[in-house]
Amino acid sequence: MTSQVSSPAEQADGAGGAVVGGQRTSASPGSKEVRRLDRVIIRFAGDSGDGMQLTGDRFTSETASFGNDLSTLPNFPAEIRAPAGTLPGVSSFQLHFADHDILTPGDAPNVLVAMNPAALKANIADVPRGAEIIINTDEFTKRPMAKVGYETSPLEDGSLDAYNLHPVPLTTLTVEALKDFGLSRKEAERSKNMFALGLLSWMYHRPTEGTEAFLRQKFAKKPEIAEANIVAFRAGWNFGETTEDFAVSYEVAPATRAFPTGTYRNISGNLALSYGLLAASQQADLPLYLGSYPITPASDILHELSKHKNFGVRTFQAEDEIAGIGAALGAAFGGALGVTTTSGPGVALKSETIGLAVSLELPLLVVDIQRGGPSTGLPTKTEQADLLQAMFGRNGEAPVPIVAPRTPADCFDAALDAARIALTYRTPVFLLSDGYLANGSEPWRIPEVTDLPDLKVKFATGTNHTLADGTDVFWPFKRDPETLARPWAVPGTPGLEHRIGGIEKQDGTGNISYDPANHDHMVRTRQAKIDGIRVPDLDVDDPDGATTLVVGWGSTFGPITAAVRRLRSAGLPVAQAHLRHLNPFPRNLGEVLERYEKVVVPEMNLGQLATLIRAKYLVDAQSYTQVNGMPFKAEQLAKVLEEAVND
Repeated sequence: MTSQVSSPAEQADGAGGAVVGGQRTSASPGSKEVRRLDRVIIRFAGDSGDGMQLTGDRFTSETASFGNDLSTLPNFPAEIRAPAGTLPGVSSFQLHFADHDILTPGDAPNVLVAMNPAALKANIADVPRGAEIIINTDEFTKRPMAKVGYETSPLEDGSLDAYNLHPVPLTTLTVEALKDFGLSRKEAERSKNMFALGLLSWMYHRPTEGTEAFLRQKFAKKPEIAEANIVAFRAGWNFGETTEDFAVSYEVAPATRAFPTGTYRNISGNLALSYGLLAASQQADLPLYLGSYPITPASDILHELSKHKNFGVRTFQAEDEIAGIGAALGAAFGGALGVTTTSGPGVALKSETIGLAVSLELPLLVVDIQRGGPSTGLPTKTEQADLLQAMFGRNGEAPVPIVAPRTPADCFDAALDAARIALTYRTPVFLLSDGYLANGSEPWRIPEVTDLPDLKVKFATGTNHTLADGTDVFWPFKRDPETLARPWAVPGTPGLEHRIGGIEKQDGTGNISYDPANHDHMVRTRQAKIDGIRVPDLDVDDPDGATTLVVGWGSTFGPITAAVRRLRSAGLPVAQAHLRHLNPFPRNLGEVLERYEKVVVPEMNLGQLATLIRAKYLVDAQSYTQVNGMPFKAEQLAKVLEEAVND
């Protein structure tokens, strides 16, 4: 979905906390009250088979088309199909939307939609007092409640008195709405998520046309199912309009002042990254080749790129991780933009071939969508714990550049940047995203093609060296004096035959060499090439002359920025800097760190960036870490930073 906005402006942080109410308006006499809010956080929760992700996606799409700023947090179980009604099987989708610029999916939901007792029990601890809870009462029978440890019904024992409770028999109402379709009760019950979506769409004045069109397209081969879902969706809307239990609906105006002028669409991190790879291929005028093995949470990139053969994309679903990267490196040797996608366990398997790419000095993008580890770990949860693996996880001295996006939309630009480095310096490059960015979404300003960088490369076409006897020859390791990149010769180019492989080569000639002095020279040259990569200086956001600097990387950008905004609004000065380039670091990083008395580094690992900063710059960086599979909350970081400032 796309929308147009027109006047740029900067807004204060609106990330998390309670709903901020605005003025109340009333339509005609007898109609329901409408309250205006500046932001809302909604969480849909139910069994993994209840369609919570689809419900959240549709609500998000309509919210994006309406023009709100938004941020989402899908959260689903790792089990393919956990037992119905159990805590391990709960799936949720949180959406934060506002009439101004926001940065995170929000700390706590203002509205919880709980489809069963397990969904309520798994999420109630996150819901603040006074929030609204919509409960599917049909599921609160003795057996489902016993599965999750409810000895008495929470709808009757007073445990929910602190909340604004809306008991709704969602299942019964859905079945009744679909009684004329001739569906079995089980088939009709599957549409209860659409009933809930309709109710919430009425409650928050969301558009409906897009969802109805989506359902007709999704079930084009089963039109009766499409119409059943649409009827359930409309029934939910009408229920909100007519029932006395929902006396108030809410409006959240479009965020017309939050963005520069342009055309926007809602986009997830993996989709933005896929589009970034496509754009890099087009801007480099190279075919894109993806060699990949499916792995959560990276598989969506393979799925998306497989749709774009019209752009010259070739996707290869390999039999394993090693074959995937081997094919991608082979494609790079053949003159393509080679890409392999994976998560942490796959990086471990690919490490030998990454080292080979370092030795061959060929461009290759290694996309690591990080998840909780070690080993299989937490496949559907987020983490930032692959930084040291990307930095050092190969045998020998095998330096690799590392680029990390900060938001879902930024995955597009980060992919272009990683491709620029790989193609310019003839090196594999790590692109470190994570599950939070991959599955989360936000508005993205669709760029003009003329604004994209020129990534075109020049292949070697002839000889490049003259021997002492006057013979013109091709030396595969004769380097560009500025970038130290070696020439890229497409196989089959007459006269440019050359040897490649993992055994050390002689500088210049590319002949196999076991000479100690040559190996020392090649190791230092490859390191110098990475150290010499041009990356922008680090920008520091410090309007108040602070003495405390918070440094982050990757997906911590949103929570850190929201926390910094909160402290500044309370009159506490704190500076912020966020790293995109982790190898090499920006050249001014050391000078930036020296300007501050205290440096705090929040990370979703046990302090990997902090370790690198301490080792390289001898700065006593304070590490604040979290490894629970979830992103930081803004309030949580604000408290930590407040203590650091006041200490």
